[in-house]
Amino acid sequence: MALDNGKTKTISAGEDQALLAAPLEAARKAAASTAAALRSRTDCADIERIGIPRALLYYRYGVLWTTFFEQLGREVVVSDASDKDVFDAGERVSVDECCLASKLYLGHVQSLIGSCDAVFVPSLANRGHRKGFCTKYQALPDLVANTFFDTGLRIVSLLVNETEEKADEKSAFIALGQRFGSSAADAKRAYRAAYAAQQRADRVAARAQERLVADIDQRRRQAAAAGAGERSASDPTGEAGALRWPSQEAPLAILLVAHPYVAHDPFVNGGVVDLLESMGASVLYADQTDHGKALHESFEFSETLPWIVNRELVGSVTLLHAHVDGIVLVSAFPCGPDSMTNDAVARCIQGKPILSLIVDAQSGTAGLETRIESFIDILRYQQRGGYLHG
Repeated sequence: MALDNGKTKTISAGEDQALLAAPLEAARKAAASTAAALRSRTDCADIERIGIPRALLYYRYGVLWTTFFEQLGREVVVSDASDKDVFDAGERVSVDECCLASKLYLGHVQSLIGSCDAVFVPSLANRGHRKGFCTKYQALPDLVANTFFDTGLRIVSLLVNETEEKADEKSAFIALGQRFGSSAADAKRAYRAAYAAQQRADRVAARAQERLVADIDQRRRQAAAAGAGERSASDPTGEAGALRWPSQEAPLAILLVAHPYVAHDPFVNGGVVDLLESMGASVLYADQTDHGKALHESFEFSETLPWIVNRELVGSVTLLHAHVDGIVLVSAFPCGPDSMTNDAVARCIQGKPILSLIVDAQSGTAGLETRIESFIDILRYQQRGGYLHG
């Protein structure tokens, strides 16, 4: 029985059972929701082999990524080096508007299908104000998911977006570690180890380059001293000595300014490094300058440049400007950030010859070789006191 506006209402047995069942059903749904939430927090726990494409920011953060997953006890599978087959595979599944680097990335993803349980595709938006990444890095998980929708490819991702989402790298990796079934403490330890490994790798590269710069400077001084001695002996008055080339040739240093995935992938850069070195040049890499120093220096060049990788490259140009004979800018077609940054470098960096190269998968290397040979010849002639000094 129940009272309804002062009147007695009779409730049937079926209605009574329904009223009793309602709270139980609500409790069951709540429990199911909680269980689903708990499962979602460890939705990657069954992944044993994680694939990482050898492309794009792998050349900047590859040590961080591989070390992190290895610290979680997972096997890391990195795709093989780039070649035409990998690029062709990526181009077939890509839209025409994608840049060369993005097409190549999709080819690397495809090469990992079947060799791992999931592929790691992070979404990197920014690391703070004026420290953003190209939009292709932010949209990468969606691009990969939609491109390989019918293959059943499993994607593991995370988001780094400090300005809008307040999601920094450390918290993103700790949350990812928990999804793999690790405790917060273990995930934090894994990230600390990965971060330290990446820092060590960066320091090793930076110090090796600093030693190379010091060696180049020393050899220059020795060549200059030898040349001065030869001029004094052959022409004590100094009237004709300036026209005599020293027998000990000074080293030729070239600063290669390119994204890491261009500078360190011979398929993308068309063998530019090998060409330069075969012509006797010592190659310095803009991306191997101390990242903190380069980033700080970049604000002297521009307060508003929005991309962190381009900032590091520009800062490296200003730091190494006095130690090199020429600068080679290499971009993968059609890179939007580079089109703006390289133009700014060419306009604002004075006193050094600059060669700007744009590479794509359709062009051969013959034209590239000719331009580099001409550039090296000009630098050698200038170094020996040729017409560029007149």
